[in-house]
Amino acid sequence: MELTGADIFVRCLEEEGVEYVFGYPGGAVLYLYDALFRQDAVKHILARHEQGAAHAADGYARATGRPGVVLVTSGPGVTNAVTGIATAYMDSIPLVVFSGQVPTHLIGNDAFQEVDSVGVTRPCVKHNFLVKDVKDLALTIKKAFYIATTGRPGPVVVDIPKDVTARKAVFRYPGTISMRSYNPVVRGHSGQIRKAVDLMLRAKRPILYTGGGVILGEGSGALTELTRLLGFPITNTLMGLGAYPATDRQFVGMLGMHGTYEANMAMHNCDVLIAVGARFDDRVTGNIEKFCPHARVIHIDIDPASISKNVKVDIPIVGSVDAVLREMIKVVGESDRRADPGALTEWWKQIDEWRSMDCLKYDRQSDVIKPQYVLECLYRLTAGDAYVTSDVGQHQMWTAQFYKFDRPRRWINSGGLGTMGFGLPAAMGVQLAFPDETVVCVTSEASVQMCIQELATCRQYGLPIKVVNLSNRYMGMVRQWQEFFYQGRYAMSYMEALPDFVRLAESYGHAGMHIERPEDVEGALREALKVRDKAVFLDFATDQAENVYPMIPAGAGQNEMILV
Repeated sequence: MELTGADIFVRCLEEEGVEYVFGYPGGAVLYLYDALFRQDAVKHILARHEQGAAHAADGYARATGRPGVVLVTSGPGVTNAVTGIATAYMDSIPLVVFSGQVPTHLIGNDAFQEVDSVGVTRPCVKHNFLVKDVKDLALTIKKAFYIATTGRPGPVVVDIPKDVTARKAVFRYPGTISMRSYNPVVRGHSGQIRKAVDLMLRAKRPILYTGGGVILGEGSGALTELTRLLGFPITNTLMGLGAYPATDRQFVGMLGMHGTYEANMAMHNCDVLIAVGARFDDRVTGNIEKFCPHARVIHIDIDPASISKNVKVDIPIVGSVDAVLREMIKVVGESDRRADPGALTEWWKQIDEWRSMDCLKYDRQSDVIKPQYVLECLYRLTAGDAYVTSDVGQHQMWTAQFYKFDRPRRWINSGGLGTMGFGLPAAMGVQLAFPDETVVCVTSEASVQMCIQELATCRQYGLPIKVVNLSNRYMGMVRQWQEFFYQGRYAMSYMEALPDFVRLAESYGHAGMHIERPEDVEGALREALKVRDKAVFLDFATDQAENVYPMIPAGAGQNEMILV
């Protein structure tokens, strides 16, 4: 039985178990939208901008571990989605993005709403396809989902000309797929694993440095087991928060530009560094010439291209994080050896001295709302159990510092690309995936306005997201850099024409609250968290001059932090 390309598209989504498609219609994809309209298995979520659709699918993928699916039209549809695609690419998030294209006979003719989607997206996707024959459509979609979700995950774009969606072919969807040119390694090399364990057990000042790859690779359970077995300190990157319980004593906090004093000092002074699912990003390493000067480095990663890319490593292990860590647990368990307990005791004593600096302290007696206090209240009132998305800037760093994530996939933020406007649409994707859970978007007045039209999407689908707007009437992180490094010249960072966010939220059919006094913070949050039938926009007027500390200035080493 032959089906149209549009019906084949929908059947493929059904075969992949797709729950939601996030998108926005247009001329080149109308056959696809018509096919979606004629079935009930796959639900479509109408975003108000293609960037919002991509971020929503991204949030869904980060929270569930399943691929997010996006559908946009040709031309401006796909170019609007590029920021969301690049955001997912930088953080290794599995997305399958379907873009419409002009009919095949018009490709290259500068037809109405034509753009070279494959060329435009090539630098920010794991792979992309242009489907020119309807007979290739089902196999191409199968490949797209396989590539997006295996190895190091990432976004895949499938560009489909309009005539391909109208033509017919026999529908056959492969149950499995094998690609000669793409065979990601899963099991780590046993010899390398044994060498790594031997080095770990000889360490005097070890530390585990773990990133988002632990979460993406479902390795959090194995990481926790191994860390407790070894008794080593552990730190997470911004993307890795939740991979290890933040309330556990062995956790020394986030590392990097705005990491804790104890995490950065432990990294700088360690003699063995065990990097797991992390890519040695510049915001983590600081000045690469000064990074971990005394350490021998073990690096575990699914992506061989990430190993020794930024930092030369001594023992590379390519493989699935979960599989490698579980084999390490087995090797340690079979051995009578353990790390030198006396050396470990001394190491922990030193770390506790660094901890005593209390690098996250702030003025708790202020008569102006401190953003840190808002996040501490939020953490306490949600018992650390909310899904928290964020935009990018000071509020993102404060959330990472003050909301303690004990479980993976609860912290949803744009790390690599640093995309303002990410938080609200990402929260939509999370709330759709988990309708009964508390989902909070922590944002600021600059970031939230970039995709604020998605409040209409929240209204249409009844998404009770809590928006925590930490407003300081500035582009906060820009202002902080201008204060520190540009002699206080606040060039174009002051937000001089802000809307009334309460009335704006109400105009979209949601609830709005404006909070100016510290004593009203907890009550406002309590009230907002009770609302389940609409979104609540909490506009907190916070201290304009508050900065994020600690901070490693650009070009400095991990031990050269600004603390106050």
